[in-house]
Parts: sequence; structure tokens; C-alpha cells
Amino acid sequence: GVYGGAGGAATGADGKLTLTVPALSAIAYRAGRTVAAPTAAPTVRITAPEPGAYVPTRTELTAAVSGDPLATVRFEAKVGDGRWRTLGTADTAPYRVFHDLTGLAGATPVTYRATVRDSRGRTATTTSGIKVGTPVVQVGPDHAVVHYQRPDGDYDDWRLYAYGDVDESAQTPWPQGQPFAGVDAYGRFAWVKLKPGARNVGFIVVDSNGTKDVAVDRFLDPAVNPEIWLKQGDPAIGTEPPPVAQDENTAVIHYRRADGDYGGWGLHVWDGAANPTEWSSPLPPAGSDSFGVTFKVPLAAGATGLNYIIHKGDVKDLPDDQRLDFASAGREVWLLAGVPDRLLPVVRKAGGGGEVDLTKSAAVWLDRATIAWKTGTGSSLEPVGAGTDGRIYDLIWAPEGDLDPAEPEHSLRLKAQRNGLTEAQRRKSPHLWQYGAFTLPRGADVREILKSQVAVTERDAHGKLLSATGVQIADVLDDVYAAATGARLGPAFDGGRPRLAVWAPTARSVQLELSDTPASAARIVPMARDARTGVWSVTGARGWKGRYYRYRVTAWQPAARKVVTASVTDPYSLALSANSTHSQIADLTDPALAPAGWNRLRKPAPGAVQITELSVRDFSEQGTYAAFTDPGAAGMKHLGRLAQAGTTHVHLLPVFDFATIPEKRADQKQPPCDLAALPPDSAEQQKCIAAVAGADGYNWGYDPLHYTTPEGGYATDPEGASRTREFRQMVAALNGTGLRVVMDVVYNHTSAAGTDPHSVLDQIVPGYYQRLLADGTVANSTCCANTAPEHAMMGKLVVDSVVTWAQAYKVDGFRFDLMGHHPKANILAVRAALDRLTLARDGVDGKNILLYGEGWDFGEVAGDARFEQATQANMAGTGVGTFNDRLRDAVRGGGPFDENPRVQGFGSGLFTDPNGDPVNGTAEEQRARLRHYQDLIKVGLSGNLATYSFTAADGTVKTGAQIDYNGSPAGYTSVPTETVTYVDAHDNEILYDALAYKLPQGTSATDRARMQSLALATTVLGQGTGFAATGSERLRSKSLDRNSYNSGDWFNRIEWDCARGNGFGRGLPPAADNEAKWPYAKPLLADPALTPDCAAIGLADAAYRELLTIRRSSPVFALPDAAGVQKRLSFPLSGAAETPGVITMTLDGRGLDPHWTSLTVIFNATPATATQTVTALRGAHVELHPVQRAAADPALRTASFAAATGAFTVPARSVAVFVQR
Repeated sequence: GVYGGAGGAATGADGKLTLTVPALSAIAYRAGRTVAAPTAAPTVRITAPEPGAYVPTRTELTAAVSGDPLATVRFEAKVGDGRWRTLGTADTAPYRVFHDLTGLAGATPVTYRATVRDSRGRTATTTSGIKVGTPVVQVGPDHAVVHYQRPDGDYDDWRLYAYGDVDESAQTPWPQGQPFAGVDAYGRFAWVKLKPGARNVGFIVVDSNGTKDVAVDRFLDPAVNPEIWLKQGDPAIGTEPPPVAQDENTAVIHYRRADGDYGGWGLHVWDGAANPTEWSSPLPPAGSDSFGVTFKVPLAAGATGLNYIIHKGDVKDLPDDQRLDFASAGREVWLLAGVPDRLLPVVRKAGGGGEVDLTKSAAVWLDRATIAWKTGTGSSLEPVGAGTDGRIYDLIWAPEGDLDPAEPEHSLRLKAQRNGLTEAQRRKSPHLWQYGAFTLPRGADVREILKSQVAVTERDAHGKLLSATGVQIADVLDDVYAAATGARLGPAFDGGRPRLAVWAPTARSVQLELSDTPASAARIVPMARDARTGVWSVTGARGWKGRYYRYRVTAWQPAARKVVTASVTDPYSLALSANSTHSQIADLTDPALAPAGWNRLRKPAPGAVQITELSVRDFSEQGTYAAFTDPGAAGMKHLGRLAQAGTTHVHLLPVFDFATIPEKRADQKQPPCDLAALPPDSAEQQKCIAAVAGADGYNWGYDPLHYTTPEGGYATDPEGASRTREFRQMVAALNGTGLRVVMDVVYNHTSAAGTDPHSVLDQIVPGYYQRLLADGTVANSTCCANTAPEHAMMGKLVVDSVVTWAQAYKVDGFRFDLMGHHPKANILAVRAALDRLTLARDGVDGKNILLYGEGWDFGEVAGDARFEQATQANMAGTGVGTFNDRLRDAVRGGGPFDENPRVQGFGSGLFTDPNGDPVNGTAEEQRARLRHYQDLIKVGLSGNLATYSFTAADGTVKTGAQIDYNGSPAGYTSVPTETVTYVDAHDNEILYDALAYKLPQGTSATDRARMQSLALATTVLGQGTGFAATGSERLRSKSLDRNSYNSGDWFNRIEWDCARGNGFGRGLPPAADNEAKWPYAKPLLADPALTPDCAAIGLADAAYRELLTIRRSSPVFALPDAAGVQKRLSFPLSGAAETPGVITMTLDGRGLDPHWTSLTVIFNATPATATQTVTALRGAHVELHPVQRAAADPALRTASFAAATGAFTVPARSVAVFVQR
């Protein structure tokens, strides 16, 4: 030994040499003689795995060798028809290596070769082969369900005691167990939550005394039979469901909540329902039992399923839309609150843990080469493709439908990509980040496949079906038919001859149904398909002009699960029959459709944007476009006065064709009551209104049917192109009054999808235009069937439609409903298309067209989940405006979804004029909240700029982005015009009603008018775009209705005659959206002092126009950029010592305002006179603004400035503006 003790060496009976080496030693041994050279040639054979075996995940490859003990073995492998690759060598027995099979498809053949080489260089070779197998996945149901039948019907004391592989939450002490709470046609049932992978569950039916129904314990294997049937006293276990007769015309949904509280919970139903519900009026439970509540839904004829959401107000039981597929689940189901899978009938999963369910479409066909499918293990720590190991994937299709995933008509083998989607694919579809990627073989006829029912399947290596799902096709359509974005769609005229074109790439056929009138028989005209674009078109004779048409489209329809031939109007319709049953061939350049002087129409001069928002129906008793053409009407006189004072735009609630009113006046029903004779706090008015809702001609119109045709219900003649002429007359009349026209556009959803009669887009290209959730159901986070403007052709429709309104109807602006559901790129594409319009070529200056919208961030797209959204923060720097909810909430108090509407704010008396409701907190809490509200208002007055800095309530200098608004930055804009400042709109309580709740009930009518004006002043005297609901300047009320979209004329009409009140006291607001607030509303509505007289209404009206005139009097109220705002706008008294309820704002006019050096605005929201001292103005020549020196409110005329001290004195509940010469 060297450097250590002696070791030892010994040869055992097996010929192996054992060496002993002491610690910290090194020993060298030398053989006593030369090893004899082998005489026999070596041999080798592969001993494992067995030839032809199916091996999952990894192969342990072993070989047996004879001959030379010093021989080495080299192992090689060949996958399929690939090249031989060396796996490794082994030089001692046992001769073995390992081969990683992950990422290989199931049943892939693998050939192995072993080559032995002895010390004399002699070799021998052998081969063997296997197939890639599928790893075993242990997956079972979440629950086991045990049905139990007692002939005497007495189940009260009986329960199911379970043990073994049950979840901890279901483990109970003996003999407690689970109650037989479920009730079905068989008897009762109990359910037990299971451990993951449960295989053995013991159970006993027992009463509270421990008496067993059957003496022996029984067992079930949930992986085999998760649902069983028992009878009293019978030890037999039934595993087949007994036959149950179901009503083919009714779906029954049983719903159980663990808390037992079902108050306010209802069922929203649409596709498949005979009577689809409005979101605000869900179907109530039809009854209840020991399981929970039961909903019964009458079904539409031929329905194959039912789309539904269980919800309470805006709170959903599950985040995604739900669908009951009758083929797989029947027409009766039992659901547990918050659990995605139904309890009964049991969801039986395939052996690999997936679902075989072609009613869902969980795979996404991204492009012509790639399908994404979330088939992995679900762990983000594992490779995306880990779940595909040893499995076989196919794209399958059936041209005529009835696709059988077990034996498909047509199939293509897909190849799983080990690393999932490419980075480019993930950037385009970030919500699919964790999905696996599967590539199609080259040469696949994608265009032809897309006309079929399409699905993907997952099988194990032996071909056993594990999972199957339908395929979402929108993205691949965008890829394959990219050229379609350049196509001209809808009706167009060339040389007097009309051409009709519709994009329907998945249709088997498209024909034109042409008729002289909507009621006459149609002639069928063939249409030609362009294979490159997927556009079908036909060119007609000159005589086609004015005729009616529909498209007859034959296509695979996922909603019906069959090939459907549908007669559908043109989504690019420019004219329609009454009630929109047929499209009409119209030429919008026809001089007969233009009012006199249309081509010479001059737009009002541009100015600081101030918007008034109204519904055509609310504006006049006629509720028509024509009402705007009567200059002597009270409403038009009022709009004229607003325009003269400084209002620049009229924002019209939806005036495109919508689905929810009968368009012929003779068909519109009236409430069957003498509404005016009922008490002001009665519930009868709303009951009468509800009886005719949907048939009375009233609806706000957020239910798009045809995006680019005027609504017929607002026309004196809804038939054909007459509505076009009347719409243009309205635009011309408003422009002539000095007002530009803004349209409220609703491209974020359609009124219906699938085969519904009001579904247009989804019947022409099924599955394309609507945004689909992960399982393929249509998203409805907007209220209804969401559209998908991220898809190229829906995005194109948005741009084409807006351009048509701008060019053909000379619309001056567009307000995008729920704009945050649009991609930012889509809104910018609209902006770019408008900017290309010129007076010389198009008759309009597109650069002067206003764009703004609701930048809310919610739903399936929230947080830029699918694309960069057009949300508040994202639109900064684009010039597109978004509504500013920060200032709104600070002025009003609380938020629009408060359960208690008496939460006060700056403009409703918080701290300074408390209403006594405990919801507002202690005096100190109110003071603190008011100071924060004043910071939010200052940010709003700056134009909600992210970078604007000022001294905040805590005494530190902060930027707008550093002021908190419910966890988000208060300031988010880059320039002031990117904010739309408002304190009320059509949504939520109108301002007067909000203040009715929030101000002390004893507040006088005059003081209510003053507080109304003060709140509106924040929208007029701040930077950016100002906005108010028409009539708020006149104290308009909707009798406390927070959501009057379908509340009829009674609750909505604008009262132009002050002698008839302001709309307050017309009864309790409709129960659907307001019943929870009736206890607050009833005493207010019963109080006659809350209905203002003409003096109060006149005071508010005059005060608003005074504010508008002041805004127009100086350019400092419309600064164009952030630098100018920072330079000229300040809050000199802001900080820790600021007076609660008072905001003092100064605007530097030097070098900009031709009249005044500065302006000082003081908002005094308190019930006392306020004194504000600005030392920088001591000795200055400051006086009340000339407009306010003649103010309608005599109290305001007393506002004063003391030059010696720099002190301003402002009366209670008023806004005073002072000018420095």
C-alpha cells in the first residue's frame, strides 16, 4: 500500500475480485498472469424489452453476451424510418443503456441494434424492436354518487357513511355520513367528494343510531363505476341507470349552494331556450327541494342544447358560459355551486383523463399548419408537450356532420411539437401560452376540411380513444383567407349595376334570394365563390335596385351540430325592410336619399368638445329622427340654447339597426295602466311597464342586428331606404343648430349567436365572428354574444362600418361601447381609416371626427389576456378618449355598484353635509375620504394626466399616476383630450337621482339645483372632453331607475315642460335592476319636496349654460397638451391644510387668453360660505366673471374678492369663476 495501511484482495466463488482499500490510502494491484485470449467468437442478444412490446416514457435496453468477459456492447436505435443513432456503450455485465422516449407519438416503431466487440476485435450484432407506449394516467371522477330507494319514501334519518379514498372534507365520524339530499325519479341520492385517483371507497347506508340498511360493508371503484343504485335492504349494487322519461320540451336544472342562500340567484338562458331572458331579468327558480332550487326552461323547437348562466346580478356562479348538451347529458342535470363539472349525470372521462365531447371545441386551429390543444399535465413546471408522450393525435372531419371520433370518415395524423407553440404564435395568442402545438402534414387540403365538422382526437398507443374535442377555426380562416381583408363586401354599384358580396369561406353553397317585396316569393340566384378570398358574389341588373334580398347559406353549424341551410340578411346591409327581415339593395349615393343641400352641408366650427347624450326615443313624444328637424319643438329649442352656450356635440344612443323593438308603430304596445294616476312610490307603474317590455317600442338599442343601417323604429317609415333619408335629415338639422353628431356604436357583441333568428354573422360564418371561450362556447361578458374584433374580418367589419357612417351619413364622432373588449389595434385602424377621409374626395374631413369609448378592463380579455386592449391606460398617447370613472366616483360618492346608494362624495355632502347613514363612516373617516376624493377630482380637472403633478392631500407632491383609484393609477392619459369627464350618463342613476339618494333628504329644491350645477361644473371647467346626460342640466330624473334600458317611455322621457315635473315620482323603478334599493327609494319618491318646481329647474338650466359660456370664453379651459396644463393649471391651496369640500383652481392665461391674465375657479361643495385666500393675488385686479355677475342665482352674484388680502368669498353650494385683468 502507499500512504496507508495494508489492504486486501480476495476472489470469490463467482470469480469476482473484491478489493479492500483503507481510508486515506491508495493501493495498486498487478495481475499475476496474462488473461487468456478468448477462443470462441462473441455472441449477443437483446434480452429486454420483449420484441414488439409497448414501452412508455423510457426504455431500459439490456443485452446478454457470451465469450470474452472483457467485451463491450454498443447500443443503437432507429426511430421509425430515421437514421441509426448511438445510445451508448456498456463494457461490463449487465450490459445496458437507457433510451428516452418522451416526445414520441404512441405506437411509433423503434428498432434497437446491439453490437458486441471482444478483445480480439471480433464482433456480432443483433436487433430487436418495440413500439412507443402510453404512460398510465390515473384519473377519476371528483365525486361518487349513490342513489337509494326506499318504498316508504322515508329518507329523513338515513345517510351514507363513506370511507377509504374519500376527500378529507367528506370524512365524518360514525355514523354521521352524507345526507341523501338529492331528489330524483329513482328516489334520493347522496354524493361523496373523492381523493384524486380514488379506486376504493367503502360505504354503508345507516341511520343516526348506527342501524345499517344492509349488514355488510360494500365497496365501489369510482374509476369503474362512480355512480351506483341501491334499494332498501338489498345488498345488490346496480351500476346501470334505470330508464327515466324526460320532457323533450323542457330542460330542468337543479342547483345547490353550500350556504343555502338562493336570494337573487337566477338563470340567464339564450340559445336553445324558447324564451331567452334579458341579463337583468333572469329566470327565477320554479321550486325547491332538499337538494336546492330547480329551474325549468321551456325549449325552442329542435334545440340540441341550452346555453345558460346562473347568476346573481353581475356575479356569476361560474366565470364561463355554460351549455347543457342534450345528447351527452339529457335534459335534466344537478349542479353544485362553483363546480364546473355537473354532479349528475356523472361526467364519465375517457381512460386518459380527457373528455370525449364534440359539443365542446377546446382545440384552436391557429394557422394552416398548427393546431393548439391543452392536453398536457397542467403543471407549468413541466414541458408543454409532456402530456403528449406516447399518445397519437389526429385531425378528423366529416363533411356531412355526425362525426364519430371512434371511427372517423377522414383523418390526418398530427405531430406533437415538444416545445409547444412558437414565440410568434404565443405573442399573437397569449391566452394559449400553455397549450400544446400539433402540426399538420404538408399538403393538407385545409380549405376543404374547413367546410366540415372538424375535431381532434387523442389515443393511446393501442388506438384506444382518450380524448376528443371540436376545433375553433377563426384563426386558421384568417391565415388561409388573408386576402379577404381587401375585398369589398355588401351591396355596391358600378355603372348603375349592383354587385352583392358576402364572405362565407366555410359555406358549401351560397345563393341569393331575390324578391320584389319582403312578402313576395324569392327567386334563387346562384353566386360565385372566389377560392382565394372565400367571398361569394353576384352582379345584377339595374332593375335590382330597391329589391329585397337574403343569402341562403349552407354550412356546418356547431350550434346545431349539423349542416344547416339558413336564410340570412346581409351583415353589410345598407337598407332593410321593416323589422329587418330582409336586406334591400340600396345605393347610398342616390340623390333621392339625400335631403336638400346634403352635398353642401357645412359643419359647425370646431371648439372645446362638450357633449350632451340622449336617446332618440327620449327626446320627443314622436321618438323619431324627424323630431330633430322641427326647430320650433321644445327639445330643439333647448338644444339650440345649449349649442349657443358651448355644447358642441350630441351623442345619440344606438341609432343603428337593433333587434329589440317592433319597428312599426302600429305593432308597439302600450302599458295597460293609467300610469299618471298611480301614487309616486307605487310598484304598479313598473309592473305595467314590464308587462309590455320588449313590445312597446322602447329600448336603448344595445342589441346590434345590422351595424350599418339606421334603426327603423326611429323612422316615420321603417321600410327600405326611407330611414336613410330621415337619418340624414336629422344630421343636417343638428349640424344646422350648431351641434355635431356622435353615434354610440356597439361592435363588441351581437344580439344573438348560433341559429337564433337574430343571429346574422354566426349563421354566415359559424364559429368565426363571436369570441369563443376555452371550451368553444360563446363568451358573453359584455352581456350578450361577444364578437371578436381581433379576428381580421370582424375587425374589417368595424372599420368598414364606421367609415360608411362617416362618409355616407356625415357622422361627426363615434363612442365605442365597451371599447376595452376591442384590440387597441382595431380602434387605431378605425382612426387611421377616418384620417384618410378628405373633404375634396369623400365630402368629410375625417381628421375632425371624434373617437372615444368605454375603456373598462374586464371579462375574458381582461389584463390584455388575448391582445393589447383598448383600455383606459392602453389608449394613452393615441388621441382616443376614454371615460373617466375616477372623477365621477369622487364627485358622486362611492361607486355604481354600491348596495347602499347613500354613500356620499364631494358633490353630495360628504363630511360637510352628512346624510346620517352609517355607510359613510365616522366624521374622521369621512374627512379622510373627502380629502382623497378632492385629489381624484384635481387629477380629473387636469385632463386625468398621468404626469400632472400637484400637492396632494398628504402634503407631498404627487403625479396623477401616483394618486390611487381602487388600486389603479388615477391619472392615465397623455393629453387632456384623451379623457371624457362625466358625472352621469345613460348607465346607472342619472345625476339628480344619485343626489336624491345621497344628499340629506331635507335639502331644498334650490340647494339640490345648486349641487347639481356644482357636480356638472367639474365636467365643464376641467381640461379634456366634457360630457353630460341630456336633461341633467334641467334636473332630469328617471324616478331612481339605475338601468332604464328597457323601462319604457314613462321612466325615460325628457320632460321639457317644467310644470310637469322632472320625471321624479313616477313610481318605484323597475324591480329587475332596482328592487334591492326600493327600501331607500320609497320614502324619497313619496316626498313631494323632492320633485323640483319650475324655479329650481330653471335655475339649474341657466347655471349650466352659464358654465358652458364661461368655458367657451377662454382658451385656458381647453389646453392641448400635458406641458401646457402643467404650466398653466394649479391648485394653490392644495395640501394638508386645504378646506374640506372646497377646491380652488387657478389657470394662467398670460400669452394665451386675449382678455385675462388668470382665472380662478372655486368649487364650494359645502353648505356654508367659503373663504379662500390666494396670497399670490394680493393687490391684483380680480373680479367675478362677467357671465356670473349676471348669474341666474342671486346668491352667486354675491361672490367677491378682497384685493387687500387675496381672499375670495364664495357662497354655499356654488362654483364661482373670477378673472384677473
